[in-house]
Amino acid sequence: MSNVKFSRYDSADYLQTDEDIFAYIDAVMEEAGGDPAFIAQALGVVARARNMSRLARDTGLSREGLYKALSGKGKPSFATIAKV
Repeated sequence: MSNVKFSRYDSADYLQTDEDIFAYIDAVMEEAGGDPAFIAQALGVVARARNMSRLARDTGLSREGLYKALSGKGKPSFATIAKV
């Protein structure tokens, strides 16, 4: 039996182009069923794909705050979502 290593799957690794991101967000909106945590988590995936540090600078929010708010476990305000 060989040692097989698996890495953690991260959707952000596959969002390379604007078209990828638009398709991902479109699929998320279909699947979310109105779940704001699901949508916030998807925005977090896009933010990681695009560079969370740059997003933090551009929005004036902390990187840590963005990670928490967009984790799917946070409860971001509408103002935070609008900035993202």
